Amino acid sequence: MNTLLLTLHILLTVTLVALILLQNSKGGLTSGALGGEFYRSRRGAEKIVFAATIIVSGLFLITSLVSLGIR
Repeated sequence: MNTLLLTLHILLTVTLVALILLQNSKGGLTSGALGGEFYRSRRGAEKIVFAATIIVSGLFLITSLVSLGIR
């Protein structure tokens, strides 16, 4: 059980890092502070990557909490 959870957690970690790196870097605090476009809708693949990042980060949180509870 512990090995399976650790393997899943590592897989989620690598996936989360990859999804974050795939996202567009033109958003965020610096674009808002420097006068960039404040609101921009996501379309196509960018929307899918954004949703997948939220889902994978939620799963990462769950596996972290379960791992904490097991120890």
